[in-house]
Amino acid sequence: MEVIRLATIFSGIQPSGTLTMGNYLGAMKHFVELQADNDCYFCIVDQHAITVPQDRLALRKNIRSLAALYIAVGIDPEKSTLFIQSEVPAHAQLGWIMQCVSYIGELERMTQFKDKSAGKEAVSAALLTYPPLMAADILLYGTDIVPVGEDQKQHMELTRDLAERFNKKYNEIFTIPEVSIPKVGARIMSLQEPTKKMSKSDANTKAFISMLDDEKQIEKKIKSAVTDSEGIVRFDKENKPGVSNLLTMYSICANKSVEMLEQEYEGKGYGDFKADVAQAVIQVLKPIQERYYELLESEKLDEYLDLGAEKANRVATKMIKKAETAMGLGRKRR
Repeated sequence: MEVIRLATIFSGIQPSGTLTMGNYLGAMKHFVELQADNDCYFCIVDQHAITVPQDRLALRKNIRSLAALYIAVGIDPEKSTLFIQSEVPAHAQLGWIMQCVSYIGELERMTQFKDKSAGKEAVSAALLTYPPLMAADILLYGTDIVPVGEDQKQHMELTRDLAERFNKKYNEIFTIPEVSIPKVGARIMSLQEPTKKMSKSDANTKAFISMLDDEKQIEKKIKSAVTDSEGIVRFDKENKPGVSNLLTMYSICANKSVEMLEQEYEGKGYGDFKADVAQAVIQVLKPIQERYYELLESEKLDEYLDLGAEKANRVATKMIKKAETAMGLGRKRR
């Protein structure tokens, strides 16, 4: 009988503030569907968060909050592996090995490094060297597929290059991962500047919907979302980015096609449309928020994270030993 191997999927999210509706519709909702037929690793990448200064108490709170949100959206911690990066030492260990096979030139070419270091006098060395740690995160688990946003595509290309370079120079131990960019809802845009991606770090809190916003906040933010003066509910990303963004959100939340929504709001103004978008978002977030608050301070959450760390450590330790042996580190294991 042929054994069908499940595809291994890895995804990491930084615990830096509460996730937005963009994170949910563009990534997390997709994760829940993926876990049904794949071997999934969901990692809270707290070591990536410290590339910029963090308040230690806020960081701890954010780590726990993100773990609770993962489960609240529908990630099953007994089926998928949900864990905290710093609780699996192999990430930092392989991160160093990946730095040793990286070139300064390729790291300096990373768009995110250029953006985050521009105009700053003192820049943490980690801002330059975190892509090799990201490569380590992925390669430790024999990952086949990495679902990422468009903005991480360059880092993924580097991950593939580093894996191929290592395999060629030392030993063929790493799987070369494929990139998966979800087509629908992959980019939910800012409510205030709809040509920019929705971001939890936006200084203007009206620009994003947090997954923990209450009903009034959601209604208020969508009511004040930037649209245009045409007054017609029509999908046209180029000329009507604000309305198109709201249509995308509504379409995914209500599970209706954009075409169906365009017909539904023919002859109706933006007022009715926005009120209904808000209700669709509220209906999606309400059960998630209820589950989140049940989990947040529970012992159950710690049990799930212990289970995830144990499973991740088991797999990651095997891979780091292979990488070290391939490079000649330590003593030869008999």
